[in-house]
Amino acid sequence: MEIKSVLVLGGSGFVGRHLCQQLAALGYRVLVPTRARERVKNLSVLPTVELVNADVHDASTLTALVRRCDAVVNAVGVLHNGRGANSFAAAHVGLAQKLVDACQTTGVRRVIQISAIGADLAAPSAYLRSKAEAEQILRGAGLALTVFRPSVIFGPEDQFLNLFASLQRFLPVLFLACPRARFQPVYVADVAAAIGHALADATSSHQCYDLAGPQQYTLRELVAYVGALTGFPRPIIGLGRYLSYLQAWLMELLPVQLMTRDNVRSMQVASISDTVFPFGMKPQALEALAPQWLQSNSPRDRYQRMRLKAGR
Repeated sequence: MEIKSVLVLGGSGFVGRHLCQQLAALGYRVLVPTRARERVKNLSVLPTVELVNADVHDASTLTALVRRCDAVVNAVGVLHNGRGANSFAAAHVGLAQKLVDACQTTGVRRVIQISAIGADLAAPSAYLRSKAEAEQILRGAGLALTVFRPSVIFGPEDQFLNLFASLQRFLPVLFLACPRARFQPVYVADVAAAIGHALADATSSHQCYDLAGPQQYTLRELVAYVGALTGFPRPIIGLGRYLSYLQAWLMELLPVQLMTRDNVRSMQVASISDTVFPFGMKPQALEALAPQWLQSNSPRDRYQRMRLKAGR
């Protein structure tokens, strides 16, 4: 069956917004349910993207949305275990089950699930376990399922590199939890492009693909690199296991959660992969892209970059 229309769950999120732009550029009609239209104003100008006010956690609403499309991409994900729809149980596991029920009711079989490297029912963190449970639910439903497991995803609006850039602007010293945690950052546009390839390639059904960039880094290396780019290099004091948990526990008491103890448990699992990037794609390097939005933009820095560009 030719896929012409795609329902994107989580289309208002960081990955979802880039994915919707990619799918629209490929000519798909894209349906984006959201409860925060102001977050996706840039999508409203795309002629093949339709924004609808909807709660995808309502089973009847989700079924009606699935019925309108040929395929579904589930890009819903939360990093911190919140309450209600923002809990791992609801956002990952519960939504996966509701999606299965909706697909069985409507007859839609093509589903793409965005999971995470390290997802495993025996993983140390609730986040990774819930991602694995969602995969298990979808696999057991007889769907034409493709699972993507990305490492940490970076891009202009990410909550990873940009978070450390913000912290280093204001803190004189960085006390860093899990400094030896390993990542293989993948560019958000590469993730979106891989999903676009999968929708057009029927052989990708019943496959699971890791999505990782070309280079592995420790968390300390990434934070130091961000500091150098922004012009705010700071001393980094790496915390051991117990102090990492203590720092995360204290940060859980803040109004806005930057890190939790479950995040620390997730970082015990290396977010890396030795598999080849799918569909013959070459993932783009962090160093080739991050300077575009992270590099310090003071007059002095702009002048220095102009000199370097001119070869002076």
